[in-house]
Amino acid sequence: MMNDNEVFESVAWESEDLPTTPSAAAGQPTASGSGAGYRVSDTGSDPTDIKWEGYLIPLVSDPIKELEGTKDMYVSYKVTAKTNLPAFATSETSTRRRFQDFTFLREHLSKDFPACVVPPLPGKHRLEYVTGDRFSHEFIDRRKEDLQRFMDRLAHHPTLQRSKLLRDFLTSTEWTVQMHSHLAHPPVPDAGGSLLDNLSDTLINAFSRVRKPDERFLEMRDHLDKFEEGLVGIERGWSRVNNKMGDLSTDYHDMAVSVQGLGFLESGITEPLNRFSNVLLEFSTHMKNNSEQSTGPFIHNIHSLLAYSQVNRSVLKLRDQKQLDFEELTDYLSQVSLERDRLAARSGLGGGVAPPSGLGLGAYLRDRVEAIRGTVDDDKTRVEKKKKLDQRIKELESEVTAAHDTSDAFSAETLKEQAIFEHAKRAEMKEILGEMVDGQIEMYRQAIKDWDSIIPIMQRIRVDV
Repeated sequence: MMNDNEVFESVAWESEDLPTTPSAAAGQPTASGSGAGYRVSDTGSDPTDIKWEGYLIPLVSDPIKELEGTKDMYVSYKVTAKTNLPAFATSETSTRRRFQDFTFLREHLSKDFPACVVPPLPGKHRLEYVTGDRFSHEFIDRRKEDLQRFMDRLAHHPTLQRSKLLRDFLTSTEWTVQMHSHLAHPPVPDAGGSLLDNLSDTLINAFSRVRKPDERFLEMRDHLDKFEEGLVGIERGWSRVNNKMGDLSTDYHDMAVSVQGLGFLESGITEPLNRFSNVLLEFSTHMKNNSEQSTGPFIHNIHSLLAYSQVNRSVLKLRDQKQLDFEELTDYLSQVSLERDRLAARSGLGGGVAPPSGLGLGAYLRDRVEAIRGTVDDDKTRVEKKKKLDQRIKELESEVTAAHDTSDAFSAETLKEQAIFEHAKRAEMKEILGEMVDGQIEMYRQAIKDWDSIIPIMQRIRVDV
């Protein structure tokens, strides 16, 4: 089970400052660079100042169908990692995990670190689960890539990369035992409460708004709105491009068949026309391969980044709920204090006497109605009620202080998470766009080479005038 520092680091305003370890892996940035292993300074520095502790380089590979031929068949993946993080006993690890193991990891990291942007996993609500194609090579390869991106995002997060659960996931040979242990002894105790209570809180928060919004988080949300709007536009635009490229690939293929047929009729230029037809077929193949290997994955990665951004949005929403909890408790404390003051002042109220300052006309009228009905409490009952209210006020003052501290701490951690997310987002956008550009360049480079090869052949065709 995780120690206190590991459990609450994602919501606390200070934590142990561990030494920075430069990356020893080839191609990995040093402590002053960017990439895997960065961590946020917890010593009162700028929350956007990302510092490094070490590196963690995971690799998801070698998918194998287990129990093939049975109804319990599933796919396992080899998960290896290289690291110099001090939390790991060895610098290299190797295990095999199935998809539900990744799901457990993701769900419980979200519970253990509520202030962290825990990356999403690819969902199971896909057509392949209905059609039975989830064991096809294409589906397994795509899932392997999605799991690789999930692990990369965890490895690049300064808090999540050091969590005990992730360490057990990468190293434990008794993972099933570790899962049961984590369920039996969670790092963050369950807050308890009935389902109705939790549902009521959710509904209240859903229809409530923070009364004193922080401009910093309003700006973050506005920036996130524009970012997601841009991603949606890119996804739609490139989806149309991909569809048109598929249509063009088919048209070039059909054109190649037509040119080849024409070559059989023109005996004098049959060979040049066949060569021209072959170039058309090659270009059609290049376009199809580009769609499958470059444009298609680019669209999929944009969609994955959009899902990652939506998790970040949920963290911002949770921060608002923490502030809302503080505001609601503060209001409740004010109401109880007012009731206590009203009760204390009731004995001094006589017929026609104006209500004490601050209690309001409503309190005065309520007391007069109770007096007419004969429901006014005697002095003994009033004293008992006042004691209970005093005790409740004392409890509420403690709860308000705790809610204020939690809200401030969560806000501070959210600022750090935004810096981490912005760094990860820029790195992923650079990678995604770079891979797409490389794919386009490669396609047109091959196309230029093929078209250049056919020009001399076409020029040798004699045309008698």
